[in-house]
Amino acid sequence: MKSVGWRIGLPEWLIVIGSCVFIFVLWLSAYFEADIRRLHFFQAWMYVAAMWLAVRRNRWGYFVGLSAAGLWDYTSLFVNTFFRNGLHWLWMWMSTGELQRVDLILAVPAWIGNLLVIVGSAWGYMRLRERVWGDLGRFAAAFALTTGFFAAAIALCQPRYLPLFRGMLHPRCPW
Repeated sequence: MKSVGWRIGLPEWLIVIGSCVFIFVLWLSAYFEADIRRLHFFQAWMYVAAMWLAVRRNRWGYFVGLSAAGLWDYTSLFVNTFFRNGLHWLWMWMSTGELQRVDLILAVPAWIGNLLVIVGSAWGYMRLRERVWGDLGRFAAAFALTTGFFAAAIALCQPRYLPLFRGMLHPRCPW
């Protein structure tokens, strides 16, 4: 399981562009809401790691990218209303010309950036010549570590968001 070096193909470009878009949105939203700056700082490092590993065509970069971006997009679609509200306020801005709730509109480019990371990571992994069944375990480990890192960052920086993890298990879970 070795990496190949700096060979950037289209999948890696999708990961880099999507990660940069998401990191920019994290920075911009932290500009508007100061109390989430530390959380977003730590969250951005998952995407830096995914980019750094993916441009070396290291399978761990694809696994981290799929895990971090997949968890964020899943949560935005099925656990909270962040993306849906962002689409609403984006539509309102386009309809009326009045820009309101930029904090929610930012969910739309964030979701798209994460989608690019997901597509690039899946495509990059599928392009690898050496794919083995053990990669399922590696992906599970990457998902657990990425999710654990994110949960730890939330617990340290913004514990008010911890209930999201209960909803991630099942969006209508009563416990």
